[in-house]
Amino acid sequence: MNQEKIKEAITMLIEAVGEDPNREGLVETPDRIARMYTEIFAGINQTAEEHLSKSFTIDSNDLVIERDIPFYSMCEHHFLPFYGKAHIAYVPNGKVAGLSKLVRTVDVYAKKPQLQEKLTAEIGEAIMKYLGAQGVMVIIEAEHLCMNMRGVKRPGTKTVTAMKDGIFKDDRSLVEDVYNLLGIRA
Repeated sequence: MNQEKIKEAITMLIEAVGEDPNREGLVETPDRIARMYTEIFAGINQTAEEHLSKSFTIDSNDLVIERDIPFYSMCEHHFLPFYGKAHIAYVPNGKVAGLSKLVRTVDVYAKKPQLQEKLTAEIGEAIMKYLGAQGVMVIIEAEHLCMNMRGVKRPGTKTVTAMKDGIFKDDRSLVEDVYNLLGIRA
């Protein structure tokens, strides 16, 4: 991450909107934003391989659900935040991930300029690839500031995306079980 380039760009942006970058409240803003970008874009060029490779052997392959995982991401179209919660359901194949590793998986893919549809797919694909699950289902509910504060200006509007892979593709009753356990009407 090029901190100096970010600071220069933010200074130019402050000037471009007609503000004075030397005004007391704005003097340190380029530095604050550069540090913030380092944190909120920490997932660029990262995968969840490291997190999901730490797994535990199990005897049964019963459904696992981690629900209501909060996340924050940045819309790649407007560089405005979108945020919400992710739900992950998977059927193991002899091994499970530590529960915190599922949260870290969401974080890795959320912490970069992103589309919600792509975020949903990347989380599911990582669980299939790095955990070797028999199947996965990912559901994300999010609110997008690019719709709340600009454009159509519809605060409270939620976007829901879902993906299914592996045995979830053909097992409707398994999918219904997930929706029921999450309290979502399918």
